[in-house]
Amino acid sequence: MNSSISAMFRFFPDHAFNLMKTHYSRSLLLAFSPVFRHFLSSGSHLLFIFLLISDWFFRRQTKAVSSNGSGVFLKLSVACALALCAFFGFLAGFNCLNYWDGGSLEFISTQVDFLVQLASWCAVYVALKHRVSERRFPMLLRVWWTVFFIISLYGSGVHLFNFERDEHVDHYAWVDYVSTIIGLLLCYISIFGETGIKEGEDESPLSEPLLNGFTEKKDVGENASHYANASLFSILTFSWIGPLLSLGNQKTLDLKDVPKLGKNDSAKFIFSAFRDGLSDARTVENFGTLDLVKSLFFTVWKEVLSTALLCLLYNCASLVGPYLIDSLVQYLNGEHRNASEGYVLVSVFVAAKVIECFSQRHWFFWLQKVGIRNRAALDAMIYMKGLSLSTQARQGRTSGEIINLMSVDAERVGEFGWYMHDIWMVPIQVALALVILYKDLGLASIAALLATVAIMMANLPLGKLQEGFQDKIMESKDERMKATSEILRNMRILKLQGWEMRFLQKIMELRKKETFWLKKSLYTSAMVTFSFWGAPTFISVVSFGACVLLGIPLKAGRILSALATFRVLQEPICQLPDTISVVVQTKVSLDRIASFLRLEEIQRDAIEKSANDPSAMAVEICDGVFSWDPSSVSPTLKDLNLRVHHGMKVAVCGTVGSGKSSFLSCILGEVPKVSGRIRLSGKTAYVAQSPWIQSGTIEDNILFGSSKDGGKYDQVLEVCALKKDLEVLPFGDQTVIGERGINLSGGQKQRIQIARAIYQDADIYLFDDPFSAVDAHTGTHLFQECLLEFLNSKTVLYVTHQVEFLPAADLILVMKDGKITQAGTYASILTSGTDFEELVGAHKQALSAVEAIKSKTEPQIKEEHGSSMTYADASGANQNGQHAKTVESEESDNQKEAVVRSEEKKGQLVEEEEREKGSVGFSVYWEYMKSAYGGALVPFILLSQVLFQLFQIGSNYWMAWATPVSEDEQSQVSTFTVILVYVALALASSVCVLSRVTLLVTAGYKAAIVLFEKMHNCIFRAPMSFFDATPTGRMINRASTDQSTVDTSILFHLGSSAFSIIQLLGIIAVMSQVAWQIFIIFIPVIAVCLWLQQYYIPAARELSRLGGVCAAPLIQHFAETLAGSATIRSFDQESRFIETNFVLVDQISRPKFHIAGAMEWLCFRLELLSACIFAFSLIFLILLPKGVISPGIAGLSVTYGLNLNMLQMWVVWNLCILETKIISVERILQYTRIPSEPPLVIETNRPSTSWPSHGEIAVRDLQVRYAPHLPLVLRGLTCTLNGGSKIGVVGRTGSGKSTLVQTLFRIIDPSGGHIMIDGVDIYTIGLHDLRSRLSIIPQDPTMFEGTIRSNLDPLEDYLDQEIWEALERCQLGDIVRQKEGKLVSIVAENGENWSVGQRQLVCLGRVLLKRSKVLVLDEATASVDTATDILIQQTLRQEFPDCTVITIAHRIASVLDSDMVLLLDNGKIAEYDSPTKLLEDGSSAFARLVTEYTMRSSRSTNKLNQL
Repeated sequence: MNSSISAMFRFFPDHAFNLMKTHYSRSLLLAFSPVFRHFLSSGSHLLFIFLLISDWFFRRQTKAVSSNGSGVFLKLSVACALALCAFFGFLAGFNCLNYWDGGSLEFISTQVDFLVQLASWCAVYVALKHRVSERRFPMLLRVWWTVFFIISLYGSGVHLFNFERDEHVDHYAWVDYVSTIIGLLLCYISIFGETGIKEGEDESPLSEPLLNGFTEKKDVGENASHYANASLFSILTFSWIGPLLSLGNQKTLDLKDVPKLGKNDSAKFIFSAFRDGLSDARTVENFGTLDLVKSLFFTVWKEVLSTALLCLLYNCASLVGPYLIDSLVQYLNGEHRNASEGYVLVSVFVAAKVIECFSQRHWFFWLQKVGIRNRAALDAMIYMKGLSLSTQARQGRTSGEIINLMSVDAERVGEFGWYMHDIWMVPIQVALALVILYKDLGLASIAALLATVAIMMANLPLGKLQEGFQDKIMESKDERMKATSEILRNMRILKLQGWEMRFLQKIMELRKKETFWLKKSLYTSAMVTFSFWGAPTFISVVSFGACVLLGIPLKAGRILSALATFRVLQEPICQLPDTISVVVQTKVSLDRIASFLRLEEIQRDAIEKSANDPSAMAVEICDGVFSWDPSSVSPTLKDLNLRVHHGMKVAVCGTVGSGKSSFLSCILGEVPKVSGRIRLSGKTAYVAQSPWIQSGTIEDNILFGSSKDGGKYDQVLEVCALKKDLEVLPFGDQTVIGERGINLSGGQKQRIQIARAIYQDADIYLFDDPFSAVDAHTGTHLFQECLLEFLNSKTVLYVTHQVEFLPAADLILVMKDGKITQAGTYASILTSGTDFEELVGAHKQALSAVEAIKSKTEPQIKEEHGSSMTYADASGANQNGQHAKTVESEESDNQKEAVVRSEEKKGQLVEEEEREKGSVGFSVYWEYMKSAYGGALVPFILLSQVLFQLFQIGSNYWMAWATPVSEDEQSQVSTFTVILVYVALALASSVCVLSRVTLLVTAGYKAAIVLFEKMHNCIFRAPMSFFDATPTGRMINRASTDQSTVDTSILFHLGSSAFSIIQLLGIIAVMSQVAWQIFIIFIPVIAVCLWLQQYYIPAARELSRLGGVCAAPLIQHFAETLAGSATIRSFDQESRFIETNFVLVDQISRPKFHIAGAMEWLCFRLELLSACIFAFSLIFLILLPKGVISPGIAGLSVTYGLNLNMLQMWVVWNLCILETKIISVERILQYTRIPSEPPLVIETNRPSTSWPSHGEIAVRDLQVRYAPHLPLVLRGLTCTLNGGSKIGVVGRTGSGKSTLVQTLFRIIDPSGGHIMIDGVDIYTIGLHDLRSRLSIIPQDPTMFEGTIRSNLDPLEDYLDQEIWEALERCQLGDIVRQKEGKLVSIVAENGENWSVGQRQLVCLGRVLLKRSKVLVLDEATASVDTATDILIQQTLRQEFPDCTVITIAHRIASVLDSDMVLLLDNGKIAEYDSPTKLLEDGSSAFARLVTEYTMRSSRSTNKLNQL
């Protein structure tokens, strides 16, 4: 046999080939016959039933269980099995009744197939209900569902094949289409689905609590997650969002109205999965962007793969229409039409649209979920990293840069979810489109492929450019936000110095640098957009031209099919510019985040911590060497050896910059350990030198996460002298503290810090000079009551510059140059070295000055010491020595002026962030549009789009009209003319696109610049009350997130909204030309669409606003955490702050998640309504008799109709997105309406250049209140400060001292009275004319990031020689010379690499350069040692001999050499006279203050006398 075949092939090869071809054709026809398909299907189902029965038989000993799993996938699979049982049962009966033909083979195969499928799905239902007991579905079911999908897909292919060959179409073709859809769903469940049954779960309700410890209650309250508890139908149709939309139409939504997230969408759950992925990565030093991407992917891999399948399904369904257009045109052109064929075509068209709708909507929703989850994971990771950064790494990154990672980069990575699948789907879409083009155009499709590749390759250089531009934009933005954050935090000092406009200029210069790259990026993006918008036209011209050259006939049906394919292809091609841009931006952001995550963390193992053990040392340091910069050759601290027993009080003293604060930091593990060993036994608590106060209530700050014990809480308030403060505060301990404690005095902030520490009941307390910010009486109270008595059994290490607190210490450490030079008791070290002796000597010198003055009046003081001190109203006191007596002041803080500062009638100083209510008014849109050249470009942009749409429609209409429907017909014009006209129209449309994108980018760029300048000008000119009441996070959010939206998003969304509306009108025009009757259904459907949009908008708008409002607390919390990370770590409170961050991240995610759901709710319904219009138009077309309308024109209307649902949805989607995005403009415009301060300069009333020449200050009946509804803070002050005199201002905390200073600088304007300086009313001149002529050293020393020179002379008014002279006089010359950069030595953010004392000396240097006639010292020497204080006072006396110097001080020695002392009490002048005369009166309040100071120092004085 074989030999004969071989011979046949040798001698008759052509005959053999023909036989094989015939055999192959018959086999192919058999494979595509309905009988074969039915028998294949029934055989497969019978095999499955057999395997399922066998499985039951072999597992018959296994106890059958009832599947009570609550998983969505289990419910879905059961529903599918039941539906298929009913479906095939109905089909079996229907087939018998309607198609019985005597028992033909086709009838028998069909009937057997239906009955066997009915049996198999009944078996599947039973298996699902009684045999599923594990987390995953049984392997047999999963394999079978996949096989069922393949068989159904094969059946659908058979029907399409037969339809294309114009053969008989099976009556049950639609059955396979339905089976394919359900099979795809079951295939998905088999891969990704879980039953929801926990393995090993005991159903006994009694045992579960015992095993788990507690039962997690399902959230079934009103605010429970609607999505997590939704039914299958509700999830498929997005009906779960309905209650929230309904509520949004009834009221303005608040955050409490927004349902919670499901457990799987919470930040805590997501971060746990993300961290597990990171744990597999390499070491932190080698952690790269790829590791970060892998971790993000594996966090959401199920969602990513699910959306990939939906994306693939959508793209396949979207090409069904273009594939069948030629068939529809030929059908309409046919002489003898088969009605069933027409209905099948309509059914396939509509079914494809419905599949598009379902797949795209769930694809988009799940992608947004991916974005939300990724952002949540990154926000949590960035927060945790920021909380654990080492100090050196922290100084290398400013808080502005780090906050940008959370507010911009993490947001950008989250938005990448939208474009995730475009990267790989574009090639697949192009490939599928080329398959259809090959069917229609033959080899000309190769030309289309080459044109597509050419366009993509041509844009690669533009993509590279964009990546570079994005890098530069983000670098510039970081630099700008870093400066903005620092400036906004320190706005008070800028206004006091009159520097705010200079620093605004700095911001504008940084913005100019940023916009330089932004402009390049936007115009590059415009070129990319132009090339891709013109791509479909270019490809069609090339394709049709190739057809002409190759001699391929151009038929209307094929051309329309090709045009429809180009239109489908247009979406991915047009989105490719955005995809490229987003990919580039996301890569830049991921690189930045990965770089941040690689930064060094604090040494967790630097300290050996153990539980409190009385037998062990509380603190032990052996040969410790520590350095802020481990690479430095000279360590910060060296040769440290210390042993501290439990209960000891250890004092640490030394000159400015000797390493005292660094010493406490090394005990906390904040300073990197170079060598040595440090051990702690017990819990630690830390009080920083610069108070760190959280935004929140006073009670929250004191409790600091601990539960409230009423008795202990009251005791802590008592020992910290806070009770009287709380009595005068409007809300007591529930008063909300502003950002950084803005509405508290320095003393109050310090006492709250101390209360926070001692309430924690730690074992080891570290106090970093906490007594410097309080007055003498309060300092004594704190030291005695708190440190010595309340903490008498605790270990306390305290840094202090006040020698009078040293004798009580069990151990005194004297530090110099980072080493402990002396250690011992007060008496032992006084004679053992010079360092401590110098400190004590300086203190003795200061004390002797006090005693010298007191000695002159000692007899009188002793005589009247026991009498009650009474004050009289001294408002009329004068400089001639008269002072009156008044009622004894309570030893408490009186009304705190800063507390009531800017407080609103409705409550607290810091209120919830303002947000607009209701719809976004047209005024917001108009303000944005007219920001760019007054809106002059808007008409030209719209005209360009209208012309583009007309040329597009015209070119397509031309091709449909000019080409024949079939090969039998003759063309009305020549082929050359057809192509020539089409090319001309295509070129015209391309020119319109180019002008449109260019004008749009130009307008958007200009609007971004104008809005930025408006907002920043208004912020910098705002009164200080605005900054007191507004957390920095809110302002940063607008300058960062909202401004970024205006820079890059608003213009494109606004343009897309207008362009899509114009496109929709064009489609309606084309479709209505074919059949005006379409308006019968179109008008009511459009009415329903508009009603749905109006129903959706109220809730979506408020959700978007809530998203913006919720962003500020997260940023604020992060900024506060970065500022207080050392304090948080010292209290071991990282976990609590991380939990708070999780809650705040969820607060952002909740509105975003429900915005996504609401958007898909709307789009799903709009697309279904559009499908109804499309179905109506198709049915109308197939019912028209032949000849009524040209088949080509009818096909053109269908071509446009294919995009109707997408475009109608796109219009509404763009409008909705625009309304949510335009809120960024609305929020920026809010800050352009901030009330402004008085003018900086009044040209008609400018003081002379020599003003003030004497410095005489006359205060007349000065009355100050912080708001019209609040009581007076200063109550009718009247006094005169002589020019050239030295005035000391004293009084209890809250007596009005700071208010007087702020009024002098016009930070606050009075409600009555006035202040004259050298005869000039300061309220009649400009603010800069006033503030630039006065000088101040503030209580909180401020340094800005930059250099030594820029901090001393930010306005660049002085020479280097003058700056060196100022440094010498303020005791900083030697320190600066030791630095490598000298005057250009780097100053870190907030001056973190300088001690607080050194920062105060820098502030002194500023006033030495300025040399004003009026100088105010507001606790200027609080953070320096006594010796340095004396040197500073001497310097001031020498450098400002003829100046008016106003000194506010708690150190009595600092004001004793003043010419006059002004004592304030409760907003009034209690006493005003020379120190000598005040001390002569033993009943005076000043005499009492001096007595307190001397009594506090008596212990050290006695020891000095003994020695």
